[in-house]
Amino acid sequence: MEKHLRITGVSNVSWKDAIVTAVAEAAKTLSYLSNVKIIEQRAKIDQDKLVQYYVDLDLSFIVERDRN
Repeated sequence: MEKHLRITGVSNVSWKDAIVTAVAEAAKTLSYLSNVKIIEQRAKIDQDKLVQYYVDLDLSFIVERDRN
């Protein structure tokens, strides 16, 4: 069985960095990560430049059935 969790990644570098960072942070507290789906990408603009990248993710992980 899989469980889904919606998280938002943030980066000052790129959308890809926001995804990689968010998954790495989630992996610190969640076991058995299995999939990630990009739901939405957006960015903050300051003085005609992209300055912050946001990515909403649907993160899936396997639920432990034999947990004590």
